[in-house]
Amino acid sequence: MTFSTLGLSAPILKAIAEKGYETPSPIQAEAIPAVLNGSDVMAAAQTGTGKTAGFTLPILQKLIGGPKVRANQARVLVLTPTRELAAQVAESIETYGKHLSLTSMVVFGGVKINPQMIKLRKGVDILVATPGRLLDLHGQNAIRFNQIEVLVLDEADRMLDMGFMPDIRRLLALMPKKRQNLMFSATFSKPIRALARTIVNQPVEISVAPPNATAAKVKQWVCPVDKKRKSAVLTKLIHNNDWGQVLVFTRTKHGANRLTKELEAAHIMATAIHGNKSQGARTRALAEFKQGQVQVLVATDIAARGLDIDQLPHVVNFDLPNVAADYVHRIGRTARAGAEGEAVSLVCVDEFDELADIERLINQILPRETMDGFEPLHVLPVSSLTSRPPRKPKPKKPNKGRKMGGNNQRRDASAAPKKKRPARKPGNRGGSAGAAGAKAGGGARRK
Repeated sequence: MTFSTLGLSAPILKAIAEKGYETPSPIQAEAIPAVLNGSDVMAAAQTGTGKTAGFTLPILQKLIGGPKVRANQARVLVLTPTRELAAQVAESIETYGKHLSLTSMVVFGGVKINPQMIKLRKGVDILVATPGRLLDLHGQNAIRFNQIEVLVLDEADRMLDMGFMPDIRRLLALMPKKRQNLMFSATFSKPIRALARTIVNQPVEISVAPPNATAAKVKQWVCPVDKKRKSAVLTKLIHNNDWGQVLVFTRTKHGANRLTKELEAAHIMATAIHGNKSQGARTRALAEFKQGQVQVLVATDIAARGLDIDQLPHVVNFDLPNVAADYVHRIGRTARAGAEGEAVSLVCVDEFDELADIERLINQILPRETMDGFEPLHVLPVSSLTSRPPRKPKPKKPNKGRKMGGNNQRRDASAAPKKKRPARKPGNRGGSAGAAGAKAGGGARRK
């Protein structure tokens, strides 16, 4: 099968050829005809298999020769959980649609809203957005949804994890009921399927790989090491193996900043990307890494999805993720589009539970290679896929309205309000001190 047999027009085929692609991936081969047929689609495939082109290419084909978009409207809406993924999808649309007279744009938080409002005045054929900023634009009458023909939820499971479902339901209520719905994701858990029943209508279900499968061409291994020596081990791996481009994942923003400084002290060009960075800094860091100006990009899980870096050879888990499924998405940044890659995890004894969860999820024991001179004082226990029952997930801390994951995340309106303490009467805090406080300041105040 080739792209020319899938019903795509000459301008789109020309753009595909200019990217050097000839044969569609399995997810593309199944999704493109289903989308062109007008069906609702639920498509699941492991990261790095071409899901974005799986919906981008047929959408571009469907829009050719359609009605002219009206002011402050869009014909297609693509929702993504993070800014980085939104930018990647927008780049894919521009790449494959460059020989077409269609318009597209991307909107997300962290940047000024006025230029986005101005650009939306003329309308846009394809709009890529994060939910928070899109609701902000709608609240300021910059965008309406009466003309939406196709809705795409990209990485739907991630949007559920990040708490965007209330925002998405608000957006759904604003759109025409008659539209095509596409849900693309790495996995479709039970909660996602429950959500899908409220969105898609008799969907075509596509699954081209087992859930949580890792790419076959990724060499995965574990380096046991004490926590305090991880930075030294990473430095030696980079120097000894002459690694020129490495994506390193840490668990926290503070940890990413600290590791970046330690790598720079070892004469390794590094930069960090996480939610506390401004959007300009995040975009600049990613661009410098892609262009080879920076050797190491240190990232939190904000980068586990949405980073599409051609021929990225190495991914390092400096810290294992709290959620086992995030391991699959992290290492999916390498070995993309059939290329080969390497993923190494630096694991201390305190992370054995996380390692066991990961191995149980991917159904394989990861080989261990201890580095000479860095043998851990605290030995990592032997792994077994059946040695113990799965851990119960740690309860998530409630979201207090902070901006997380690079999007405007809102507190769930259903959260129970805090109970107010009854007001204390002046002087009831004990003896003469309370009375004196009441006389001096009109009532005793808590410091």
